[in-house]
Amino acid sequence: MVKITIDGREFEAKEKAKVLDVARAHNIQIQTLCGHESVSPYGNCRLCLVEITTKDGKNRLVPSCISAVDDGMVVKTNSEKVIAERKVSIQRLMARAPQSEAIKDIAKKYGVDSTPFPLEDHRNCVLCSLCIRVCAEIVGANAISKINRSTEPGALPYTVNFEACIACGSCVFICPTNAIKLADEGDTRTISWPYQKKEFKMAKCTNCGRYWAPLQQVENLAKKSGQPMSYFDKCMECRG
Repeated sequence: MVKITIDGREFEAKEKAKVLDVARAHNIQIQTLCGHESVSPYGNCRLCLVEITTKDGKNRLVPSCISAVDDGMVVKTNSEKVIAERKVSIQRLMARAPQSEAIKDIAKKYGVDSTPFPLEDHRNCVLCSLCIRVCAEIVGANAISKINRSTEPGALPYTVNFEACIACGSCVFICPTNAIKLADEGDTRTISWPYQKKEFKMAKCTNCGRYWAPLQQVENLAKKSGQPMSYFDKCMECRG
């Protein structure tokens, strides 16, 4: 265990624990956007910056989600330096997603009403990579990646492999800015990413007749479980 001080309060923490996790454990709120407890931290949005001073007196700003605690560390979550740099990060996010309500709410909270950066307008995408991480680490499909990404100006730095996508919607639910959307209508699920969308056929329950899951997701379940497709011919409600 190590001892650290956060906003004037001393705590014990496990070695190598992340500053953000320790703060949250003690109900100290730090602004975040690209983080989620289900996936590994990334440190991309820069909103969770904190000011740290190490035991040997070194002072710097670090992303709290990827920075480990150290014995004797002093952390300030809302110092003048932190707020100033956080506002710059907000301005960058505003340039990437000027129409995002989530970004507007954060900007309003910090009194930021404009951005000096050139507008990119990625259709609400702030390039947080949460969709990439959840698809790889939780779903295991690796359908969203930065491989073979477009180098055209303004293009998103990721691609979607529609053959690998199982249409589960995890990327939709984890997206913090509603940049990815999902709609089910009849026997079709449509997932819309910025600049691209794909329709997926739904599996139909043989008992109640309801379309209950994307066919590609059911096929993936059958493959992973070793069960035949007929094992999944009923929806979860009818299976009991």
